[in-house]
Amino acid sequence: GGGGAPRPGLLDEARELGASIVTTYGMSETCGGCVYDGRPLYNVDLKIGADGRIRISGPVLFSGYRSGEPAPFDGGWFVTSDLGELSGGRLRVLGRADDVINTGGEKVVAGAVAAVLGGHPEVADVAVVPRPDPEWGEVVVAVVVPADPVNPPTLAQLRAYCADRLPPHAAPRDLRLLPRLPLLPNGKPDLLRLKSGT
Repeated sequence: GGGGAPRPGLLDEARELGASIVTTYGMSETCGGCVYDGRPLYNVDLKIGADGRIRISGPVLFSGYRSGEPAPFDGGWFVTSDLGELSGGRLRVLGRADDVINTGGEKVVAGAVAAVLGGHPEVADVAVVPRPDPEWGEVVVAVVVPADPVNPPTLAQLRAYCADRLPPHAAPRDLRLLPRLPLLPNGKPDLLRLKSGT
């Protein structure tokens, strides 16, 4: 069960309306939330592996899958499917490991680009997906629901907005405008449909 990252800009909007927000991170394998506002619970340890994936240890971990499928443990550490960074003991989740776009030999975390683009005032909703490209391998594509469909943002505007917020290779090279993002039954964007362009 659980949820996913909120749509870009939602937390800021809620805080501006006076809501008190606590973000949590965890999964079934950690018996739910084990990190609150970036800080692990007592006796829960976090580290980032050489592959960039978040690793978790502590008494919150499950003992294994009932199916007998091997659990992704590295010693006593559970290896998640999420990329993250630790700064001052605080965890920042960057996105899923399978959410990486390889463009021109550089790795781009699609969720991190979407979080930046979601701050643009002319963007109501956004997802970032790869598109195969013969020269770059993949290119970064911004799929945007404009705040004003009559006056949508342009690719040049979005690239300029990213200029001082992201490395140059992470800025979108293509823009698709949609009236709404296709969603999965759990309310998350349907990235497979967006990747296929349907």
